[in-house]
Amino acid sequence: MVAAGNRWGVSGGAAVAPPDVEELNFELTDDQRRVRDVAREFAEAELGEKIAPYDERHEFPHAIVAKLGELGFLGVLVDPEYGGAGLDYVSYALIVEELNRGDASVGITMWAHNSLCTNHIALFASPGLKRQYLPPLAQGQVLGAWGLTEPGSGSDAAALRTRAALTGDTWVLNGSKAFITNATVAGTAVVMARTDPEKKSRGISAFILEKGMPGFSAGTPYRKLGLHASDTAELIFEDAQVPAGNLVGERGEGFVQAMQVLEGGRIAMAAMGVGIAQAAVDAAARYMKQRTAFGRTLAEFNGLRGMIADLATEIEVARLLMLRAAWLKDQGQPAMHAAAMAKLFASEIAMKAATKAVQIHGGAGYITEFPVERIFRDAKLTEIGEGTSEIQRMVIARTILGD
Repeated sequence: MVAAGNRWGVSGGAAVAPPDVEELNFELTDDQRRVRDVAREFAEAELGEKIAPYDERHEFPHAIVAKLGELGFLGVLVDPEYGGAGLDYVSYALIVEELNRGDASVGITMWAHNSLCTNHIALFASPGLKRQYLPPLAQGQVLGAWGLTEPGSGSDAAALRTRAALTGDTWVLNGSKAFITNATVAGTAVVMARTDPEKKSRGISAFILEKGMPGFSAGTPYRKLGLHASDTAELIFEDAQVPAGNLVGERGEGFVQAMQVLEGGRIAMAAMGVGIAQAAVDAAARYMKQRTAFGRTLAEFNGLRGMIADLATEIEVARLLMLRAAWLKDQGQPAMHAAAMAKLFASEIAMKAATKAVQIHGGAGYITEFPVERIFRDAKLTEIGEGTSEIQRMVIARTILGD
């Protein structure tokens, strides 16, 4: 997706769009199309109904995720110098959408690894830390986790209580992180901890931890409403020993870094919402063509046709918001506002589409034999993760009101 310019309007001088947009080109590049097609082919071949047994067993699909590494999908945003694919955010968003269209458990595993852990290191770590940690992450040799949320600090992320104290050449961490994607399967984690309590958000720093470091462990995986085939658990620090050199950036920069990482993470969450919503409409359309009532297929009922048309329209709006935010990120322009809009709208259409898809299926939508039951359970997370819908509205309102 390409956009350029500073202003546009219509004949007669009536401005109908924001003043920072003059010309829009909605064409993907050839490279972006190829990347999207590879992701779609993978999702169609490896996900969909093949993931249902993993979902039923609450089992992490190690073999399937390993194939993402072989495709380069675990180092999407990493510079080739460090073993990554070095793709743009538009390409990344398209990959996330297609994978989540196939299955959201695998989709969230991939984007949490890329957007959060790996991208935090790529953006803010020293060259030495990048050389040490990025190649195995980018090549899928290890998975990454990212720890900001705590049992007592979710939306109010700056209220985190995990502490880090420097003793000689070692940071000692104590506390825990909650609801962490990839917690028990990750080999590397980026974690935020309070190093200077009196400085509030400016007293939070970021650290890279490895599985096996003394005092660092993961809890038992949660039993969740949805995303059963993804791994989510606590990260626990009990006098965890972290080398002083594993501080990411400067002391006290962790919270500012985290907010920048979340900007990209929200674009990926928007892509997740779009993918889930599209999967719901795909499933509903298939069922409408197959199921008959009163001597007609469901696809012949005008009320249901209108429902599908409305959903498809809203999904396309969400997709365009997502791509716009990704394009802004690629151009190095501020994207927090656009990412919040995209994440908010896409997450809510994901839940709406999943709900309507279950309704179209009737009783069949309430049993595990049909995929919409799983899609419905998975969709809810998009309204919660990477900042709730309420937080996104706060971000949007602040920009509009100049707070």
